[in-house]
Amino acid sequence: QVQLVESGGGLVQAGGSLRLSCAASERTRSMGWFRQAPGKEREFVAVIGRNSGSTYYADSVKGRFTISGDNAKNTVSLEMNSLKPEDTAVYYCAASYVYGSYTRSYGKYAFWGQGTQVTVSS
Repeated sequence: QVQLVESGGGLVQAGGSLRLSCAASERTRSMGWFRQAPGKEREFVAVIGRNSGSTYYADSVKGRFTISGDNAKNTVSLEMNSLKPEDTAVYYCAASYVYGSYTRSYGKYAFWGQGTQVTVSS
């Protein structure tokens, strides 16, 4: 059982930045970030392959968010810039034993963090 602990959420004004971090109890093949706004389904944000370092992003965050990993510390971070009110959501870290373009689907992830709230005010 992989344990994931997120940190770094908070309240920020539109145009601002936040950095989310996720610490994993063991290494998996990929780690991703998803988010869920009130009344909406959980949606993919970004994923990184732990071996290759390659990434996939949702179109809505491409160019504004950057996912990165530290294999030595077994952590993954999400740097969020130029934040918009529509980025407001609970952000979840997730880990998977597989990696590829299909890891944009939340069904590919076996392990989830507890979530951290990100609120962007206009």
